[in-house]
This record gives sequence, C-alpha cells and structure tokens, in this order.
Amino acid sequence: MKIAVLGGGNGSFAAAGDFALQGHDVRLWRRDVAQVTAHRAAGSRIILKDSNGQHDVRLALVTTDIAEAVGNAELILCPAPAFAQPDIANLLAPHLRDGQVVFLPPATFGSMIFAKATHEAGNRASVSFAETGTLPWLTRKHGPLEVAITIRAKRLPVGVFPLKSANHALDVTGRAFPGVIEPCGDALSGALMNAGPIIHPPLIVMNAGPIEHFERWDIHKEGTQAAIRRVTDALDAERIAVREGLGYGGPHFPLAHHYATEGEQWMYGRGSHDRLTDSGDWRERIVLREHRYMREDLRLGLSLLVSVAELAGVATPLARAFLAVGGAICGEDFFKGGRTLASLGLGGLGRDQLQTLLRGGFDR
Repeated sequence: MKIAVLGGGNGSFAAAGDFALQGHDVRLWRRDVAQVTAHRAAGSRIILKDSNGQHDVRLALVTTDIAEAVGNAELILCPAPAFAQPDIANLLAPHLRDGQVVFLPPATFGSMIFAKATHEAGNRASVSFAETGTLPWLTRKHGPLEVAITIRAKRLPVGVFPLKSANHALDVTGRAFPGVIEPCGDALSGALMNAGPIIHPPLIVMNAGPIEHFERWDIHKEGTQAAIRRVTDALDAERIAVREGLGYGGPHFPLAHHYATEGEQWMYGRGSHDRLTDSGDWRERIVLREHRYMREDLRLGLSLLVSVAELAGVATPLARAFLAVGGAICGEDFFKGGRTLASLGLGGLGRDQLQTLLRGGFDR
C-alpha cells in the first residue's frame, strides 16, 4: 500500500517504521525543515527496535510538503496529539482525493475536525475519516531516527465518518492492520473508545506531588496504585454509561481488561501493562502543566466526554472533577477551553440531527 504518515513524534515514527518494515510504500511528512533535511541526509531511514531485534528500514519519502506526502496515498495516518489536529487538518484539507482514508489513532473526535476542515476548504472529494481507541503501538523514540515498539495493538475498535463509507474505510485500514481492525460504528462511537482520557487523567492528577518532586517518574509503574486503579475504573464506568446512553452496543473495551492477566482481550492484548512498565521507556521527566496527558487527554478528552454526556443525559461527576482539578493546576477553565460539541460547531444539534450527520456526512 501507499501510506502517508503525518508528524514526527513517537507514534508517527512507529507508524512509518512499522509500515515500511511490512513492505508498504511510506511517505513521512514533518513540518521541521532542519529535521527533514537531516533525516534525508541519513538516507530517509528509521531504526526500529522491537522484540525481534533491530531493523533498519527505509522510507519512500521524507518531506515538508504535505501535498507531496499524501498524493496517491490510499491511507493517511495522523497520530499527532489532538491539540495539533486543527492546524494539520487545515493544511491537509485541500489535497485530499476521492477514495482516500484519513485514520486518526486515537483522535478525541478529531475525525470531525478533519472532515469539517475538508468541507470548509471547498473540497468535495469522497474521503473517509476514521478513528480508534488507542495508538496502535506502545512506543517511544530513542533518538532522532530511532524508535522502540514495546507492543503492537491486537484489537482496534474503529469508528468511521461518514458511517456510509465504513466498508471502504475498514477495508483500507484493515489492509494496513491485518486482523486487528474491529468496526464499532460511527466516528463518535470510535471517539468514545479513546482510552487516553480515562487512564491518564487519574495518573497525571493523583500523582501530581511525586511528578513535581522527582526528576523522573513512571506514572504507569509506581504511579499506578490500587486507589488510582479504583478511580480509573469508576471514570471508565462513566464513559461506558455515556456510550450506552447514546445507544452504542458492546464491546465497550473496558480499561480494566488492560490490566487483567486473564479474561477478555483488550486493545493491546494480554499482559500489556506489565510489558509497558518493564520497558522503562515511560520513566520520564514530566512537566505537569505541559504534558500531553494533561493538555490532550484531560483538557480535550474529558471536556468532550462531559459535553457528549450532557447530550446523552448521563451524569459524569468524576470527569467533571478531574476537569476542575486539572484546570486549577494549570490556571485555566478546562471545560470552557476544551473540546466540546459546541466548540466543534455541533452544539446546536439534537441527538437525531447528530446521528444523521454521523451517518451521512456533510452535504457535498
């Protein structure tokens, strides 16, 4: 397949390296001219490390030209943080073509941002936008050209916008991730599978003391204690209640399965939490008020959950509490400045109107 990967972070490097390792034609787009120049000078290679050793793979293209990156690509994968999505969506929108699939893993309902940007740019190409519940790789960069993949996803619940194009989108994403993609309905259903806003807010807020005290802290190891796990499960129950309140059926991929050693498989499969902490890659310096877990998963992810919960008529006291505490830590109103149905331009829609939009998309 011809695949374009957007971004230069952990997820983007894991995607580009892993797809190239599987024999796909991979084009990597990055904004930074100096980094792209250095990457090209190094042979457009990525050193990928996984359980099978070290792999030196070559990309078809590394570029700062987004049109060049996505031209003729069947799949466009953008694992950039949710707060980077509006800018990337505006850059991408004029260049999308019929039949392309834009895949956001995960997205915090970013599929709607990309679809709206494309529509507002006057681009009427038939494009599908899909999102899933987690990044398909547990991964960290080890250098400018090196990335380590600890775990590859086993199950990816994928929602599609517009839902009428789901068969095509699932076929394309399924060829990139064979045996891994599981349809979960429309894009909002996919957004409500996002694990980040459930697992990360308790970790970043309830570990605020040690995060600010220690030079490096592994919130997934020492930071994941029984009290925090109980809160995480309760927060996840709110997410599942919102899904059920909107009529989405199971499986809901409860986060408890991520930690379990037996029973139902979660997105990363069995024993993923232990392998994550054993890798040591998540023992890191965390700047509390700037970290992605705070700025993306808490501020954007939980504001979206609370907003959608209001539409569903479901109470979310824990999500609201974390928004309040996180906002106090950062000196901001996280709900007002977060990602809500209103901020996405959908605040005036009732449930039926929203479902009609999710099924059929914007008028062409």
